[in-house]
Amino acid sequence: MARVVIIGCGLIGRAWTISFLRGGHDVVIWDPEPAAMKNLRDSLAATFDDLRDHDLLSEPTELLLSRLTLGETLEQAITDARHVQENTPEVLDSKRAIFARLEAAAGPDTVLASSTSGLLPSAIFEGLETADRCLIAHPINPPFLVPAVEIVPGPGTRSDVVQRTADLLSSLGQAPIVMKKEVDGFLMNRLQGALLNEAFRLVAEGYASAEDVDIGIRDGLALRWAFMGPFETIDLNAPGGVRDYVDRYAGMYRQITEGAAPVPDWTSVVLDEVETDRRACLKIEDLPERQAWRDRRLMALVEHKNKVNRGDGA
Repeated sequence: MARVVIIGCGLIGRAWTISFLRGGHDVVIWDPEPAAMKNLRDSLAATFDDLRDHDLLSEPTELLLSRLTLGETLEQAITDARHVQENTPEVLDSKRAIFARLEAAAGPDTVLASSTSGLLPSAIFEGLETADRCLIAHPINPPFLVPAVEIVPGPGTRSDVVQRTADLLSSLGQAPIVMKKEVDGFLMNRLQGALLNEAFRLVAEGYASAEDVDIGIRDGLALRWAFMGPFETIDLNAPGGVRDYVDRYAGMYRQITEGAAPVPDWTSVVLDEVETDRRACLKIEDLPERQAWRDRRLMALVEHKNKVNRGDGA
């Protein structure tokens, strides 16, 4: 198995560590703040126990953790690495500085990937001599439960580097989204942003409460979206498939879009209303418990989908 290096052990770095360890790789993790790695093994062990309870992990925790090494320096950590996954804060200058160090220390065959959720590869990798083997591999958090990963090449990224990364992630059980070129927001945040803009608009203009919007997704659209995307959804929602659906409903959607008001300001008074609705549903001090509940529900959903895909679930 290839040696993988994780740079930054916050939420995303730790989640990637779980994915690569579960995939059988030796992992070295390094963080600019040594204190960030404190209690890392205990945290990973607790998550491994939860995964095992949902039939999402077969190897013993001790074996998984035996493949994990804590790096002392960045340069020492990436020695002989085949893949580096960077997970430092979303600050362009600091990411550029990290990648300059990675470029200087990495071997000639090392792929350098960033988990950034919004910074463009052309901006992060600008000026690097090794930009041809740098790309974005943006996970949907947490990647050990949500398989989709956006692979976004920069203008100079080689196609073989893109394919090698896609193959590596597929071997972990991830589902690579291989973008053809970069765009602001990549794919997932553009789709999510379109939905959030409309959600804020419906609340701002007095059509529905934040909770009713959540009901519409949670108890409506999301039930289908757990198993299929928007194009398959509409393909199945008309007798003659996707073209029939467009013939029937494109006019309605065009009218909605053309009649829509400008995108609402999320930071205006509507935010007060949305926050009031959310805090009525969930106290701020209960967020960590609810986040843990979310992850357990995701585990149960992934367990169910795995059974369906194997043919031993209804």
